[in-house]
Amino acid sequence: MSKPQLSDPITLRLPMDVLEAIERIAKTSDRSRSWVMVRAMRLYLAGEGAEILNVADGLAQLDKGEAEDMDDVIAQVEQIVRGNAA
Repeated sequence: MSKPQLSDPITLRLPMDVLEAIERIAKTSDRSRSWVMVRAMRLYLAGEGAEILNVADGLAQLDKGEAEDMDDVIAQVEQIVRGNAA
């Protein structure tokens, strides 16, 4: 297994309660603080972070006119449900 490419070190100030939790988790799981923080950030990026980016992408599509009229979509769905789809 190859080692992941790492960035230059960054400085981050954390609330003490967050740092204490990170340190406890790292000690309990026999991992480094960095490992715990990277895992937490990956989980955030996969969840809430991804949602934020998806909304931004959707807004950009709307700004470019890449959208469907909701009334047209509903009409098409109704046609499909009735079996009248083209």
